[in-house]
Amino acid sequence: MKKVIIMDIDGTLTNEDKIISENTKNKLKELQSQGAVLVLASGRPTRGLMHFAKELEMDKHNGLLVSFNGARVTDCETGDILFDQTMTVDTCKAVLNHMKNFDVIPMVYKGEYLHVTDVYNNIVHAYGRELNIIHYESRLCNYKLCEVDDLEEFADFPMNKILTAGEPDYLQENYKKMMEPFKDSLNCVFTADMYFEFTEKGIDKANALHCALTPLGYTKEDMIAFGDAQNDKTMLEYAGIGVAMGNATQEIKDIADYITLSNNDDGIVHALNELLK
Repeated sequence: MKKVIIMDIDGTLTNEDKIISENTKNKLKELQSQGAVLVLASGRPTRGLMHFAKELEMDKHNGLLVSFNGARVTDCETGDILFDQTMTVDTCKAVLNHMKNFDVIPMVYKGEYLHVTDVYNNIVHAYGRELNIIHYESRLCNYKLCEVDDLEEFADFPMNKILTAGEPDYLQENYKKMMEPFKDSLNCVFTADMYFEFTEKGIDKANALHCALTPLGYTKEDMIAFGDAQNDKTMLEYAGIGVAMGNATQEIKDIADYITLSNNDDGIVHALNELLK
C-alpha cells in the first residue's frame, strides 16, 4: 500500500483526554503492516511527538515527524533531521521584544527545557476551565521548566518557533497588532484558541510535506491528511485527500474533501475505512 497518512495531533489523532484510542492505534498499526507510512504533523515541538510515534511503532515503519508547524521534519527510524528552518537570532529577539507590549505568556524551547519569565503567571481560560498553561505545555510536550529574567536577552540562538499563550478573547482582539511588524517576514498563526505563534516565512505543514516526501518518491495523490484547526489548512489543501475532523473549525470543513467523525469518535478510523475500501 503506497499511502501516506498524515495526522495532526491535538483535536485529531488524540481525543479530548490527549490519548490515542485503542481502535485508532490498532487501525494505524494494521495499515503500516500493509506498507502505509504515517506522518505526525503538529505545532508541537519534536519532543512532544516522540511518545505518540513510539505508541504507533512508527520507528519500525519509516514514519516521519513534522514538528513546530512544519519548521522541522524528523525521520522516526534514524533520528535524521530531513528539514529544518529556524528564525534568525535578531528576528527572535524582535518578536520577544514586541511581545512585551501585550498581556501574553511567551515560551521558548531549548534542549530539555521550556523557558518562561514567570512560572506563576500561568492561568488562561481554555477548554471551559482555568488552565495552568505553562504546566500544560511543558508536560504535554515533555519539557522541564526554567525561568529566565528576560526572554529577549536569553534568545541568543535560532529558533524554529516562538509560542505565545493568552486569554482566547484577548488574542482575538490583539493578534493583528501582535503580528503587525512581522506580517511580511514571518508566519503568524493560531494553533489553538489560547495559542498564537511565530515561525519563519513560508513555513507550514504543506511545505514540510513537500520538502520531505517528494524526494522519497511520494506524490500528493498518495497522501491522506487529517486536521481540525487553522494550521492544518495548507496540509489538507496539499494532500490528495484532505479530511476534516467532525470537531474541526468551519474554515477547515469548508476546504476539506471529506468530513469524518470527531476525534472522540475515532474519526480517523471511520474515514480510513471509507476511503481505503
